[in-house]
Amino acid sequence: MIDLHCHLDLYPEPSLIAKECASRGLNVLSVTTTPSAWNGTNAIAQRRTKTALGLHPQLANERYGELELFDELLPRVPYIGEIGLDGSKNYRQHWNKQLTVFNHILDSCVKAGGRIMSIHSRRAAPTVLDCIENFADAGIPILHWFSGSTRDLQRAIDMGCWFSVGPPMLFTAKGKDLVTRIPRSRVIPESDGPFAEHNGQPLLPWHTAMVYRELSNLWSVAFETVDELLTENFVTLIGHHEF
Repeated sequence: MIDLHCHLDLYPEPSLIAKECASRGLNVLSVTTTPSAWNGTNAIAQRRTKTALGLHPQLANERYGELELFDELLPRVPYIGEIGLDGSKNYRQHWNKQLTVFNHILDSCVKAGGRIMSIHSRRAAPTVLDCIENFADAGIPILHWFSGSTRDLQRAIDMGCWFSVGPPMLFTAKGKDLVTRIPRSRVIPESDGPFAEHNGQPLLPWHTAMVYRELSNLWSVAFETVDELLTENFVTLIGHHEF
């Protein structure tokens, strides 16, 4: 199974979670929220786990000074995340700093030859898409937990974006509607644990099994068919990158 967006370092016992992922044979993309977290998070990575280099938009104002470290680490890292923009009320006041950070990261990815990027776009989808368009050679954008309008979604699809989908998205009417509109060949599972929860408990990487089950129901195909399709998507997405 696959979890293309979780925060391994933010679980209470990250090493134990990482080892359990390995024992279950999960392919996990462990995203970070600051460049300074990358080395420590990468140190706990097990077999079939890759650590992405990120600077979360909610921390852009506070950690702006880590862009230099981001650029230093970038040549070593094929996966980027979590990056993006957050237009919600608590973070809108730092919008300009968020834009500066996001644009800098995209520009750095262009200069580095492109990266696979896990992108946050809450209440900011149109501007996120503008930025991706402005840096078209930055790599492959994966819109994590997309919650924009259907118009934004269609634009993202037309631009070639991918979409990581977790259980919370599939347990809401709007989320289900968006997922039905996404080409099946560009859907990839995520947990977003431990931030995302189910029944009041943080999601764990292996809880992406719920994504497979819900997609089976939504697409009216067998669980095994979903597994095959998502595995094909994963192989297509990572291309020549090691995982």
